[in-house]
Amino acid sequence: MWFPIALAGYFFLALTFILDKIILSKSLDKPVVYTFYSTIFMFAALFAWPLGVELLHGIDWVWALVSGIAFGFALWTLYKAVKSGEASHINPFNGAIVTISTYALSGYLLSEQLSNLQIIGIIVLASASLLLSFEHSKKHRGFHMGFVWAIISGLLFAVSHVSAKYLYDLYPFLTGFVWTRATTGLVGLLVLIFPSVRKALRKKKNETEIPKTIAKKYVGLIVVATKILGVIAVVLIQYAISIGSVSLVTALSGLQYVCMFLLILFFTKFSPKVFNEYFTQKERALEWVAIFLVCAGSVMFVL
Repeated sequence: MWFPIALAGYFFLALTFILDKIILSKSLDKPVVYTFYSTIFMFAALFAWPLGVELLHGIDWVWALVSGIAFGFALWTLYKAVKSGEASHINPFNGAIVTISTYALSGYLLSEQLSNLQIIGIIVLASASLLLSFEHSKKHRGFHMGFVWAIISGLLFAVSHVSAKYLYDLYPFLTGFVWTRATTGLVGLLVLIFPSVRKALRKKKNETEIPKTIAKKYVGLIVVATKILGVIAVVLIQYAISIGSVSLVTALSGLQYVCMFLLILFFTKFSPKVFNEYFTQKERALEWVAIFLVCAGSVMFVL
């Protein structure tokens, strides 16, 4: 049951990352500003309170805070990584770090045990994600600072997922979800200390630059669409984590990068003014090999 739910969640997340890159590259210059908009609205999870959300007990509040705050900072560092590199490389690399870190943490903290075939599947998916991360673009050749931010982000996502899984094992899904997402809103309050965030909130319409690109013209609609898709994706993935293995669900992020790579190829060819990335022939070959590995690794989870 968890597999199709996770698959749907990663498809929506792929769409979200494409829209994130459009906004970060053409509309919002500072990732910290976009982090504010991405996290402050997480407080809206509290509106689910009348649906039967329970209060946590004792140290479980600490786990909720760790999960929510780690998730917020993971988004921030991922936006910084995507801003400085190509989405088709940064996100898969980030996913590989998330997969490896989650497996290590869940084994140590949650005593999760997987079958030998599932462990091989995780290794295959992590390898596929790393293959998708080799960047040879107009701005970079090989490893760069964007990958450092992606490593930090991956570690934080792993901490968030594993601590959320701990709560899902103790409480109903809605309770764990609300408290681990609402606490992400605290990151939105924290980044208000940055002048660029406060300036963005004070900016009036007549002070903004006249739209010159499709992304700038429709930035409001793109942000709204991104947030809606992001919420759907997070709910589906977190629910899959709650009913399945956190290691397996996060390992399936490789499927997200397959969807994202195909979407990037589509936009680059048919709508380059909206979204465009540079690929060498070697990169394309590596990414097709990685797509095959993703499919093979995913099959190992359902056999």
